[in-house]
Amino acid sequence: MSKKAVVLLSGGLDSATVLAIARAQGYECYCLSLDYQQRHRAELHAADEVSQALGAALHKTAQLDLAMFGGSALTDSSIAVPETPSEGIPVTYVPARNTIMLSLALAWAEILDARDIFIGVNALDYSGYPDCRGEYISAFQNMANLATKSAIEGRTISIHAPLIDMTKAEIITRGTELGVDYGLTVSCYQANAHGEACGVCDSCRLRRQGFIVAGIADATRYVPGTSLAE
Repeated sequence: MSKKAVVLLSGGLDSATVLAIARAQGYECYCLSLDYQQRHRAELHAADEVSQALGAALHKTAQLDLAMFGGSALTDSSIAVPETPSEGIPVTYVPARNTIMLSLALAWAEILDARDIFIGVNALDYSGYPDCRGEYISAFQNMANLATKSAIEGRTISIHAPLIDMTKAEIITRGTELGVDYGLTVSCYQANAHGEACGVCDSCRLRRQGFIVAGIADATRYVPGTSLAE
């Protein structure tokens, strides 16, 4: 492999698929996770396992306490994670999270002399998050190529969002084709310390439906005693 890419890796289903896609395209992958004191911190352990399983060159976890601001069910314990569908942008939206993560990825990419960044945003199955839209990704790429020494010197940065227009079922099908072990991943917004999923939050519902539509056995580990646990 002669080309490098920084891959944002949360430890969830989507980012694991993106890592597999980047590797299949011939990139040497440098994975970056963010410990922002999220409620579902079990995903960080999952990111470690996924990066190793999919042969990443290196995996780093940045530390940034977004709980100091709160404002999201994922960073503020006083805000409950919704267990029924809701309208509008849900309380699980974390203000500026993708902008922060892409900025960190951009910094590392410039140091690595990597010209590509991969992110697992998806505009179809996510609940209206404003930073999961194609126009946002395009705008960030434009900004990146105005703000970096490498771009000014002719080594421009490309932001890849290969899942942007895919359904969850299509994502699962593609990842399965590429050998992703989804049993290693954690998507649940309130997963326990063992990475077991609640089965009722927005992320769990979308993930579960994706496996059903794809016709692929659900590899998710659910909290024992829940209706979805084996």
